[in-house]
Amino acid sequence: QVQLVESGGGLVQAGGSLRLSCAASGSIRSINVMGWYRQAPGKQRDMVATITSGGSTNSADSVKGRFTISRDSAKKTVYLQMNSLKPEDTAVYYCNANIRKWDYSTYDYWGQGTQVTVSS
Repeated sequence: QVQLVESGGGLVQAGGSLRLSCAASGSIRSINVMGWYRQAPGKQRDMVATITSGGSTNSADSVKGRFTISRDSAKKTVYLQMNSLKPEDTAVYYCNANIRKWDYSTYDYWGQGTQVTVSS
């Protein structure tokens, strides 16, 4: 009943930019932390950036100064602006949200993933 739908991935040359979006829908009372994670082939899924409902952000050292996370609470949407992309940023990017439903139960939800490929 809760869905996270991502968009914005694609193929870009090194140095280029992409903007990812993730919209939550369904039986949602409130959304706590939202974030982006990524998984390259043969590697574990790692945190890229997170943002709390109050707007506090955290990001991986590897993307600091290049990626910016933001959210529009009214639209239940989180964004990831990725600039100065590098080939090592190539991965499947997943949206994550900690969501409180109307019955006050709280769960972590994941999007389906969107591929980002950076060519050298």
